[in-house]
Amino acid sequence: MNSLKITVAEVRAIKSRGEKIAALTAYDYPMAKLLDEAGVPLLLVGDSLGMVVLGYPDTTHVTMPEMEHHVRAAARAKPGALLGADLPYHSYETVATAVANAKRLIAAGAEFVKAEGGREILPQIQAILAAGIPFCGHLGMLPQHVLEEGGYHIKGKQEAEHQNLIADATALADAGAFAIVLELVTPPIAKELSQSIPIPTIGIGSGPDCDGQILVTHDLTGSFPWFTPRFVKPKANCAAEIKSAVAL
Repeated sequence: MNSLKITVAEVRAIKSRGEKIAALTAYDYPMAKLLDEAGVPLLLVGDSLGMVVLGYPDTTHVTMPEMEHHVRAAARAKPGALLGADLPYHSYETVATAVANAKRLIAAGAEFVKAEGGREILPQIQAILAAGIPFCGHLGMLPQHVLEEGGYHIKGKQEAEHQNLIADATALADAGAFAIVLELVTPPIAKELSQSIPIPTIGIGSGPDCDGQILVTHDLTGSFPWFTPRFVKPKANCAAEIKSAVAL
């Protein structure tokens, strides 16, 4: 269990100490409580709940009311972990909507917000930070863009992508983001970014050299057996355990 309340400053300090940051998703009260009792320092109410909780085909269907609902549920666990939330699809297209929706998630119990993108959403990020709301970036594969990109693709293979990732990560760090999630970034580029920016990188499918790792808890525990990302090795088979427990 987290004996002390984890803060944004503590997450940044973990990188400075050369330690790794563990992060997992939590979408409800019991999971947030269990993960917090296990000592996970960073919890995210991710819009991945669209697939593993709500049955949507991707994250683009998740709404602000749905995110607020799940943030409230997770926040009721009063975790010692730092609890954040994703700004869902189309909720931060303008500066005004970005700030208004970030405030809604904070009011629901989140302690930071995360949004996908780099320099193209810099005005929104700056406004969120100016409102006193901690911000976590998300670069590489952007799940909210899965439809326009025609699937999930590894980023950083092309030199143009490499340079864009460097520029975006630098811009986010300079703006005041406290961390950046790197999703499906080639491991050499993820390592380079982790070494070149002062804030933590939290990888998902981006190799072992990020400052931390985040996984969808359902993937880690084998609770969503109908799809498991290639980069995940489940540590349990909870789906089979549930079926066994309720079998007649």
